[in-house]
Amino acid sequence: MRRTAVLGSAGTLIAGTLMATALAAPTAGAVITGHDRDDEARGAVAAAAQAAKAGIDWQDCPADWGLEKPIQCGWVTVPVDYAKPYGKKIKIAVDRAKSTGTPAERQGALLYNPGGPGGSGLRFPRRVTTKSALWVNTAKAYDFVGFDPRGVGRSAPISCVDPTEFVKGPKLDPVPDSEADKLAQRKLAAEYAKGCAEKSGDMLPYMTTRNTARDLDVIRAALGEKKLNFIGVSYGTYLGAVYGTLYPDHVRRMIVDSVVNPAKSNIWYQANLEQDIAFEGRLTDWMNWVAQNDATYHLGDTLAEVRQQWTTLRAAAKKAPLGGKVGPAELIGFFQSAPYYDSSWAPVAEAWSAYAAGDPQPLIDGAAADLTDTAGNIASENGNAVYTAVECADAPWPTSWNRWNRDNSRLHEQYPFMTWANAWMNLPCATWSGPRQKPTEVKTGKGLPPVLIVQSERDAATPYAGAVELHKRFKGSRLITEKNAGSHGVTGLVNACINPRVEAYLLTGKLDSRDVTCEPHATPKP
Repeated sequence: MRRTAVLGSAGTLIAGTLMATALAAPTAGAVITGHDRDDEARGAVAAAAQAAKAGIDWQDCPADWGLEKPIQCGWVTVPVDYAKPYGKKIKIAVDRAKSTGTPAERQGALLYNPGGPGGSGLRFPRRVTTKSALWVNTAKAYDFVGFDPRGVGRSAPISCVDPTEFVKGPKLDPVPDSEADKLAQRKLAAEYAKGCAEKSGDMLPYMTTRNTARDLDVIRAALGEKKLNFIGVSYGTYLGAVYGTLYPDHVRRMIVDSVVNPAKSNIWYQANLEQDIAFEGRLTDWMNWVAQNDATYHLGDTLAEVRQQWTTLRAAAKKAPLGGKVGPAELIGFFQSAPYYDSSWAPVAEAWSAYAAGDPQPLIDGAAADLTDTAGNIASENGNAVYTAVECADAPWPTSWNRWNRDNSRLHEQYPFMTWANAWMNLPCATWSGPRQKPTEVKTGKGLPPVLIVQSERDAATPYAGAVELHKRFKGSRLITEKNAGSHGVTGLVNACINPRVEAYLLTGKLDSRDVTCEPHATPKP
């Protein structure tokens, strides 16, 4: 799950147009029933049949999409409400880089979702055009296909607030000093939920993982593929798990990388509490690395000293925001990338080291929003809107502030880095006006082939227990564990134990006879 800044906190994760036909939204606050889902299942079959007949009119990509030839772009039409497949529709943006091998080598299309909810997959085909070393052989066998999920980017994007206001800092310190601070954050969260309803209310009831999975099946049909080949990372693993549950006999090969725990009890309130614990652990890993490289960064040669530097920095930014723009909330958003990705370890440490040496500009540049980046700010606000809409609609959330206050106050005592920031990020779901689903019971269905699960042991965003849980639920799956590692998104990293297994599975369907534990990829160097 990848998220961006919202409200007083920091976290994380030109389009198809709505076609005219009246659409009645479910009653606000209602729980969608099994009967409703039967109607949706029949509608999804009809939508897939329409898409298979229509196909995709592939063209050169519009210049402002930033996708070079020979990548091609197109649209797939899907219903907003699958219970009404002939009602209001939206267009899903898709792109592809055709397979580079011979016709005999080609195995079909490989679709990709990078997570979020709210992430765009349109850059996936660039792994072909840029000749990414890890994917050269796979690219001979597959067309690489990306898409913007419903509500994202160029696929009928939703919005909750003005993008410029959304990114502007400094925001309120996520860590409250008083009940008044908490009340201010609660007010912001309620206003955000109201803004979503006002700006995107027609779409919100249908911004669910199940509907995105149905969209994925319609895309499969439009591509002319009988079965789906899919890679999902982060939230994309939950999308894959739901797809595999709804359409087990439509799956050919599926890789899920950095896995959301799909247990119904985890979606989504508990998942975010679990993140708070895991982020603290991975932050400690990074700070230990910073201490071990004190000769480079000069931030302390023990974990305690490095932690004290963080406390000092945070207090200074609270007293007087750096450059007038970077307060504690923005610092958390910037520093959070280090627990997320090993590739951020050195850049974040370098900016922090420069600040400690008297030059705050690298830290300001890294943590502050660029208000002149209109496209980037729109994408940031849109991504956060989709994240909120999907998680709020996917499952019931606690509506009692006492529950939120108790759980997060308790967690903050031991895991202070992310807890309150994460709470404010998700609090709009407490006052969300749209209908809620009961989460999908993820399980093995008839025809589901073996799924490959890849997970680092110390992942912060999607803790390891999620991979274990999905492994239990998807019978015949195989789990590759990257031991003593914690970078989020494993299949894109160089690891001689993992990369050949991923490639072999995609090219031949071959899996090891048992689960595999791999040594970690190389530790970042200063």
